[in-house]
Amino acid sequence: MRTRKFWEDAGERCVRTMAQALLALMGTDALGIVGLDWAQMLSVAAGAGIMSLLTAIVATGIGDKGTTQILKEKP
Repeated sequence: MRTRKFWEDAGERCVRTMAQALLALMGTDALGIVGLDWAQMLSVAAGAGIMSLLTAIVATGIGDKGTTQILKEKP
């Protein structure tokens, strides 16, 4: 958790999770992009990103040391 690589991986996962959450929420609105509640959608995406980051931090003690992975790599 104290390496630059860890934070790069965790940051990338956080951004991907936020993008996925936004895309999922956009897909649920039949009114189109103009009628979307962007403040609420960005809030949900930020929450998903925070959960992703917290999961990566917790994973440092579970999987391979210093990585964001929960599962250990096979030898």
